[in-house]
Amino acid sequence: MHHEFNRYPTSEVVNSRYILDEKPTIQEGAVIVDSKLGNWTEIGRNSRIIESEIGDYSYDDGHVSITYSVIGKFCSIASYVRINPGNHPFQRVTQHHMTYRLKKFKLAEEDDHTFFDWRRAHLCAIDHDVWIGHGATILPGIKIGTGASIGAGAVVSRDVDPYLVVAGVPARVIKSRFPKPVVERLLTSEWWNWSRTELESRLDDLNDIDIFLEKYC
Repeated sequence: MHHEFNRYPTSEVVNSRYILDEKPTIQEGAVIVDSKLGNWTEIGRNSRIIESEIGDYSYDDGHVSITYSVIGKFCSIASYVRINPGNHPFQRVTQHHMTYRLKKFKLAEEDDHTFFDWRRAHLCAIDHDVWIGHGATILPGIKIGTGASIGAGAVVSRDVDPYLVVAGVPARVIKSRFPKPVVERLLTSEWWNWSRTELESRLDDLNDIDIFLEKYC
């Protein structure tokens, strides 16, 4: 189930208590425009979520910018992360955004839709159980596979395969979290699609890779 937000004002707070529930928790100062939030999600203080979809149990830790992106379930997004930041048209005479945000500068009745359509066509796709460290930047059009870990301050300019750990500027592969056969078994399990009842009854098994593989893979 997703909760749709056509325009969420900054002055309101939903479920501000620490304990979460199925209805998304949205902290003070967050702006959410034309987006969908899953169950048990949390949007941190002063975050901006624009035309994006965020899956069940995923959260950000505040001051995050997510634009034109699809985020899977159980993703952990640290503070000051930027996913799909805006590009300026450096091929034009001027890179200034007046050339596409025309209405803002009273230069035309409509904005340059071709520019924004290009950005929408280069959405970021973040799969399930991805951890994105503090201050990382995910550039437009990037896909990050399930279980990947993105180091703090990394600039991700290439796709990241499942369960890889990447870091640096530009981000480079540091290691894989698990051997390839284990990765394949984890992906086959699709544990992120477990029902709430299954999650509650199997929670301890998520803490032990050997037990998990034996039972569910």
